[in-house]
Amino acid sequence: MTYKTHSGLRSLLAVSAIAFATVVPAKVQAETSYNLALLSDFSGPYADIMPVLASGRETVFNWWNETRGKELGVTLNFKNYETRYDAAQVASLWPGIKSELNPIAVVGLGGPDVAALSERLPEDKIPMFMSTAAYGFAWKPDSWIFNPRPTYSHESAGFLSWLRKQRGGDEPIKVAILASEASPAYVDMAKGLELYAEQNPDDIDIVEVIYTEVQPTDLTTQMRRVARSGAEALVIQTNTSIVVAAKRGLQANGANVPIMMSSHNGLPASGGALGGLEQLEGDYEAYGMAIAADEDSPARQFYNTLTSDYGLKAPWNVVTAMGISQGLFVATVIEHAIQENGAEGLTGEAVRKALFSKPITTEETNGFLPTLTFTPDAPFPLEGLKVNIGTVRNGKIVIEATSVDIPVVQKW
Repeated sequence: MTYKTHSGLRSLLAVSAIAFATVVPAKVQAETSYNLALLSDFSGPYADIMPVLASGRETVFNWWNETRGKELGVTLNFKNYETRYDAAQVASLWPGIKSELNPIAVVGLGGPDVAALSERLPEDKIPMFMSTAAYGFAWKPDSWIFNPRPTYSHESAGFLSWLRKQRGGDEPIKVAILASEASPAYVDMAKGLELYAEQNPDDIDIVEVIYTEVQPTDLTTQMRRVARSGAEALVIQTNTSIVVAAKRGLQANGANVPIMMSSHNGLPASGGALGGLEQLEGDYEAYGMAIAADEDSPARQFYNTLTSDYGLKAPWNVVTAMGISQGLFVATVIEHAIQENGAEGLTGEAVRKALFSKPITTEETNGFLPTLTFTPDAPFPLEGLKVNIGTVRNGKIVIEATSVDIPVVQKW
């Protein structure tokens, strides 16, 4: 039995804990098949972006099967599991996932997956690969969960360092952070940047950290405080609902404080929720991944190939890019493992070992990610860290800066 999902958005409605299983036609089956477990959220806080992200990563696996997989004699089968972005749900589903699929890798979504499986995956010897930035609570050696990007606090520190240079002057940049205690990942995003500011008071001055609900209805009062504090940036790396409430609160106060978002809650998703990109004129998204702007690039060219030849129907935006980058990250590591061990008898342990054997080059990910060099010391690369920055100008997403150096951020 094989597992595969359609890339079309209309097929991506989650109605149960286990969804989207269809059979791979016999004509595309290779001699050796391996299973991937895809953790998804079609009914929780990321239900608005999940169909697009899922489409991106699934289409990459289809592309890999029809190209590189055919050459290597391997098919990657995959199946989505609805987690509602809830750690308890992930923990509950995991024994059944492992029994049903015996996967060689897990394709994760976010913080709840890390919180639920960080202690289980080493015992089961199955690695998990993310698309997001990493988390401070998972920053430890000998991990089985890996991120192609450094922590969210690394990425926000890189952005703020860049913004301060653009502003000029010697004064620290004043920053407010908007987070939520609903998820360990959301708390972590704030804690890491708070520690960085504490250790670098000449660079960053955090004027306020605000914790709110995952889906707040009104943040007008909180945004009034932010505006009065003189904040020069508002860091929101949580979700689109919080961005929308914050933006409405700033507008209600007549305040023009630029918001910095991450990839999963970035400009297209938050702009769409606000009624149009023009609502985010002058705001930013920043992350260690390709910016999905109109400029021609290897990443855009690969996206075009997926849409023209492999049925990808998702729009060219950061959420799609995040799904594609994750698919390429996973497929490249597995390909390295096949090159080292052969097509037969591949295990999760061999896949993890291959991650450390040689770099994942930016060419292998078609420019979606920088060249990544992993060691057992951390769940993300520790050297050569960069962040890319996009903004909205005249109602369009444009690339503001690329390969911005990320400063040294200490472990918290």
